[in-house]
Amino acid sequence: MVTIAHRRAGDEVRSHGQVVHDEAMADGNSGAVGRPATSRGRWNSFVAVPSPAGGKSRGLCEEGNPRHRARVEYDNHTLLVHLSDEDGGGWTTIALDRATRSWPVAQRDNQLDAAASACRALYER
Repeated sequence: MVTIAHRRAGDEVRSHGQVVHDEAMADGNSGAVGRPATSRGRWNSFVAVPSPAGGKSRGLCEEGNPRHRARVEYDNHTLLVHLSDEDGGGWTTIALDRATRSWPVAQRDNQLDAAASACRALYER
């Protein structure tokens, strides 16, 4: 749900605060892949990474596979969603403009390069 602070011109705001956009929102993918032949198993959630003594946990990992990590960070304008490769060797980052919900995706060998590339694609056209 988009908050009222992120309304766009022409959006309808319902009484419970949900914003209904007057235009279609974008979907995308990097290309379809064949469905795996084995059962997908049940859905699970990532768990919090243990924090340093006295610190805050700022990351998530797959339970039983601490190299497969996720992290979300933000500033006043942008949300960054980082997801490592299954073995921790590379990163996929989604940059999301908070006002418009526009987004690009970037994949790089490290989190910083993925984030920088996604932000460039979002704001530097």
